[in-house]
Amino acid sequence: MYHSAAGRLCSALRDVPALCASSLRQQPHHSPARRRTLSPPVLGSLASLGCCHSLAGWVGDSSAKAPPTPGTAAPPAGGAAVSAPRSVCSMGNSTSRLYSALAKTLSTAALPQDYLEQPEHDQPDPLDPKDLLEECQVALQGRPSRLHRELVSQVDDFRSPPSFRVMQWNILAQALGEGKDNFIKCPIEALNWDERKYLILEEIVINRPDVLCLQEVDHYFDTFQPILSRLGYQCTFLAKPWSPCLDVEHNNGPDGCALFFLQDRFQLVNSAKYRLTARSLKTNQVAIAEILQCKMTGRLVCFAVTHLKARTGWERFRLAQGLDLLRNLESLTQGAKIPLVVCGDFNADPTEEVYKRFASSSLNLNSAYKVLSEDGETEPPYTTWKIRTTGECCNTLDYIWYSQHALKVNAALKMPTEEQIGPNRLPSFTYPSDHLSLVCDFSFNTDPDRLL
Repeated sequence: MYHSAAGRLCSALRDVPALCASSLRQQPHHSPARRRTLSPPVLGSLASLGCCHSLAGWVGDSSAKAPPTPGTAAPPAGGAAVSAPRSVCSMGNSTSRLYSALAKTLSTAALPQDYLEQPEHDQPDPLDPKDLLEECQVALQGRPSRLHRELVSQVDDFRSPPSFRVMQWNILAQALGEGKDNFIKCPIEALNWDERKYLILEEIVINRPDVLCLQEVDHYFDTFQPILSRLGYQCTFLAKPWSPCLDVEHNNGPDGCALFFLQDRFQLVNSAKYRLTARSLKTNQVAIAEILQCKMTGRLVCFAVTHLKARTGWERFRLAQGLDLLRNLESLTQGAKIPLVVCGDFNADPTEEVYKRFASSSLNLNSAYKVLSEDGETEPPYTTWKIRTTGECCNTLDYIWYSQHALKVNAALKMPTEEQIGPNRLPSFTYPSDHLSLVCDFSFNTDPDRLL
């Protein structure tokens, strides 16, 4: 949208392969029993990314969903964890320092809030999905197996209308995880970006969403955009105007919200970006909303992603932000004539007023994860569970809201148990974020006006 000098400079910065050329990851060494060979064409295309985060690919047919399965292999026999030697860009490399300095300079200028928006690019070369999963498994072979979660179906008739999958996830900004969040039970090695990024990508690949909504994304340009675009996604990013990541030394730039959709399933009709307000005052929180047309049914759906203000004591502030977002979405969807799916970390539990306003709004929204409860009216007991210096926090803060008159929840990814999460909580060696991902399959109601 904006093509300012700052935007062009950011674009040019992303295309400096010389800064990362010496940091391309080497092929890991491992035992013959675990040896894998990646095809030369894929390796060549990975290197063409021009940066250290050389991953790409996609697994399976998105139209044929299957329950997630464990994706990582166990450590080698003998119990010793073997780390594959890798040389990769860290948060403190020259690219990060240059990007950080530029971002800090820009953050003080009078620029639009999406000054880091991705410019249009030619369609990237597609990459083999199986190699992405294989790369993840090789990189993570020294870690315990990932958390296994079951997909719980709500549909008895498997001949039901075609569904689409939505994934919501606060992935934990790297700068915040290492520099601000103080996860006192999480080993610092578990937060190492060189491996943590593979856990994030593995979670995305195994769940195979048609629409992916992420918060706390501070590695958009060097990781998620180049990789996911080659998986067939169209990518949109909106940075926070005053991201707290910029306060951390050797950061990778500001964090923000990102929305991705598979271009073989949906077509973009309209896109909007919002800097949320509270009582007419612009805040540091943002939202992205895109109206997409389903290529299988021709139906329109509006997808939105947001991240409201955190911390206790800011309940009224979050309410104001939520009401502002609802007003914008009501206008964009023409008063709910276009079905809506809103994903986000609301930083609000179900007792907060902002939650209640979403549940009672004129947009006729319902929270998708209530389908997992026995009564169909209760949220999960937690979507985040962590231990900080201030104590243990176990809360439900993340939601997928949907237009219940037009859409139906066909399946949802079950939350892991307390035993699976472990006594040290999140993040950990088995899970890369302090927030759990939410995954739902939706289908269109045959009579969308029946509940209006």
